[in-house]
Amino acid sequence: MLRRVLLLLLFANVAFFAWTQGWLDDIVGIRADGEREPERLARQVRPETIVILPPGAANAPEPAGPAASGAGSGTAPAATACLEAGPFANAASVSAQSALQAAQPPLPPGSWIDVKTERPGAWMVYMGKYPNRDALARKEEELRRTRLVFEEVRSPAEYELGFSLGRYDQRALAEKAIEQFAQRGIRTARVVELSAPATLHTLRVEKADKALAAQLLALRSDALGKGFVPCGS
Repeated sequence: MLRRVLLLLLFANVAFFAWTQGWLDDIVGIRADGEREPERLARQVRPETIVILPPGAANAPEPAGPAASGAGSGTAPAATACLEAGPFANAASVSAQSALQAAQPPLPPGSWIDVKTERPGAWMVYMGKYPNRDALARKEEELRRTRLVFEEVRSPAEYELGFSLGRYDQRALAEKAIEQFAQRGIRTARVVELSAPATLHTLRVEKADKALAAQLLALRSDALGKGFVPCGS
């Protein structure tokens, strides 16, 4: 009996030794080195891209990328600014553009554009001008009795001591209002033009680098008025 036990222990030791050497992997289906790093690494997808780091390397700061390495690398985009001058009426725009063309040193070709916007006209239904404040006050009492909406004109100065019965962006609308007021007994109102429709020009440099922005902000010319300012100012 003891001899049989010894033979079983001997056989078990020999079998265990054979398994640890990998000789029985295909027979038992359990690999002796299945949890070792070389075996686990071999089972990875694209194992050649895996790098084994030394202790403490995982906590080291990452190297700065191209954008963080400074402008000297030439990869970071240069900062630009949008600057504009105006708006100018047609005649003033011609003078302003001539001033830009004469700038020294010359501005880069195509660096600025002419942005055009259409400004509607402005007309007012007006009553006045009255000779003094007393006459203005008497007319105000009359208008209150008609229950019309009106206001005393403060601007433009040439129309002070008078009343506005409405402002319009089309003359036809103002003239139609005059007809309606006449039906309510208002006979002395008239249409006055505050401003005519106009095309306005804004000279804009949309992407000025640091050097060009400095040159534009330093330009001084009567033709440029207040000069260049940030877009939308």
